[in-house]
Amino acid sequence: MATSTTDWIEELKSISVLELADRIKALEEEFGVSAAAVAAPAAAPAGGGGDAGGGDEEASSTVDVILADSGDKKIQVIKVVRAATGLGLKEAKALVDEAPKPVKEGVEREEADKLKGELEEAGAKVELK
Repeated sequence: MATSTTDWIEELKSISVLELADRIKALEEEFGVSAAAVAAPAAAPAGGGGDAGGGDEEASSTVDVILADSGDKKIQVIKVVRAATGLGLKEAKALVDEAPKPVKEGVEREEADKLKGELEEAGAKVELK
């Protein structure tokens, strides 16, 4: 199994970024998953792990950063989204085009406020939930 995985990784190294993005999108569609969906389940066990009081405290310390509207300076917003999420250009543009959409989920309040400020400075409208 290790040999085939190594071969597969070597093949991925040899293709273009656009082709890799297309393959990732095809895998997401085929299996009904996405990179954004991975963040939400990781945050869910943390909120439900303690008693009711502890769960409320923890739930309020993490928030979701939702891009409500990209505004007039869409390119600037795409740049901020790429820097914050590590997405490629195509994926970041798709996220911005499909607003309202979560940019990051289950992040600490301080990080969320910072990201919100950066996105608003770029011209976007942002909600924290």
